[in-house]
Amino acid sequence: MPNKPTRLHLILLRRISPSLPLYIHLLHQYSYISFLLSISTHQHRVLSLFEEDMPEAKQPHLNGAFYGPSIPPSNTYHRPGRGGGCGCCGCLCGCLFTLLCEILLSIIVVVGLAAFCFWLIFRPNRVKFHVTDASLSQFDFNTTTNNLRYNMSLTLAIRNPNKYIGIYYNQIEARAFYEGQRFDSITFPSFYQGHENTTNLNLVFDGQQYVLLQGNDLSDFNSDKSSGSYSIRVKLYLRVKFKLRAVKTPRFKPRIKCKFDVPLNGKASGTFEAKRCDLDLWHW
Repeated sequence: MPNKPTRLHLILLRRISPSLPLYIHLLHQYSYISFLLSISTHQHRVLSLFEEDMPEAKQPHLNGAFYGPSIPPSNTYHRPGRGGGCGCCGCLCGCLFTLLCEILLSIIVVVGLAAFCFWLIFRPNRVKFHVTDASLSQFDFNTTTNNLRYNMSLTLAIRNPNKYIGIYYNQIEARAFYEGQRFDSITFPSFYQGHENTTNLNLVFDGQQYVLLQGNDLSDFNSDKSSGSYSIRVKLYLRVKFKLRAVKTPRFKPRIKCKFDVPLNGKASGTFEAKRCDLDLWHW
């Protein structure tokens, strides 16, 4: 236990400071706190000795009736449209989106497998169109009447390289253009082209037609007239069906475009060079 302040201490402290009563009060408080801390330390040591010697007491078993009736869980209320939870509408939309994705993926897989099997069985190849020959005996344009007189013939070769696919040409319409303006068109009767077959069509465009050539178009015509070779474009509008052994497909409407330079007879040197035609549009 710490020593208490003596009377002599108090006399000396009163002489040192005019606010001595406050210091005396603080000194008493310090002594009291020190005393309590020392008692607590001694009690802790005594309890430690007793706990080492005493065995561990077992807690008696309590049955369920001791605790009374069970407490029901609290119900939480979520306002719709608030918070981060998924509402009924959101879950429904999510399920529909997942279902649509699965259906779309299944369709893609089925179509891909069908196309792959079709390719393995038939090994389809693209039908080829070529302008193998062309001649122009007349191509005169009257700037006063805007009348174009022409006489052009060409040979169109259609090659079907497929081994198991035949083609029904229900309609072939050939349209001739110069500087973007159509000046004639002819049609062919329907026919069937067998597999691994080449069919040659002779196209003759003969007549006169009103066309409007002005500005750059007229300049291009004068340039072609000077060179003796004219830039012609022919478009083919087809209606075809494919025969896959014993099965016929629906009707297709492809468009083929052919662009070539044809020399005017007796005015251009050299011979005609064969040109390949390209697919312009494919639709049902």
